[in-house]
Amino acid sequence: MRFINEVEFIKGLIVKGIAGFYYVKTDDMVHECHARGIFKKDGITPMVGDIVTIEIQEGERTMISAIDERKNQFIRPPVSNVDCFFIMIAATKPEPNFKIVDKFLTMAEKNKADAVICVNKIDLATEEKLQEIKEIYEGIYPVVFVSAATGKGVDDVRAIMGNQKYAFAGPSGAGKSTLINVLMPSAKAETGEISEKTSRGKHTTRHVEIFQTDFGAMVYDTPGFTSFEIIDAEADELQHLFPEIEKLYGMCKYRNCMHIKEVGCAVLTAVNAGEIHASRYSSYKEMYEEVINNNKQW
Repeated sequence: MRFINEVEFIKGLIVKGIAGFYYVKTDDMVHECHARGIFKKDGITPMVGDIVTIEIQEGERTMISAIDERKNQFIRPPVSNVDCFFIMIAATKPEPNFKIVDKFLTMAEKNKADAVICVNKIDLATEEKLQEIKEIYEGIYPVVFVSAATGKGVDDVRAIMGNQKYAFAGPSGAGKSTLINVLMPSAKAETGEISEKTSRGKHTTRHVEIFQTDFGAMVYDTPGFTSFEIIDAEADELQHLFPEIEKLYGMCKYRNCMHIKEVGCAVLTAVNAGEIHASRYSSYKEMYEEVINNNKQW
């Protein structure tokens, strides 16, 4: 903290943003702030998750005057500096879509964030379904099984979470807000029932906010991170966003191998040997074709 002409400069974290107001948490309190006009002029919008410098002057509005460099940032929803994603799916009702899960995982990889797969509604699923999910992702990402409705496995979620900032991502109906309420009753995140007509969840969270847990972690509650249409990656970059494929980099016969149908491909050999799960490879191949087709349109 320092003083210049009776202006106090303090570092803080944007924990909420609504209608042009930003709420910045400092060591002692949360300040309601506006952003300086220079940000708009430079095409910069403060985001929940930003580390910022605020100016406090008696009789004046508290202003955000500087934004620290971001670790990562996202447009929908507008958040930054996510340390880890909890990729959340329902074991059933709705049925898990592994292609969507894998898109979330590649998003996390691309944005230098860790990822944990959180499987909810285990009280409604068969052991066979849970084992299927485990076989696909075990050894690649941490997988935790929970029932937000009964509380089973919630302690396992708390044990995984450290003193970092976490975002819960996944399709609607997976139970993100329900689990957040269990982890942090004070958050009071709104929940929605599954639509009987579409078997999809109804969006209920209306703004982005970060909540502090009583066990050290900070959690983003967001209305987004529910789906992706086009993966934001180049074709030759995609292989590095699948850890089990990336670890075979340089082992194929051809240096520019894209692991689709090339002779001497180490990845295809691993798939055929069951060392890379067919579901994961199917996601990789589908995303590769999607990226190629999207680039052709441009």
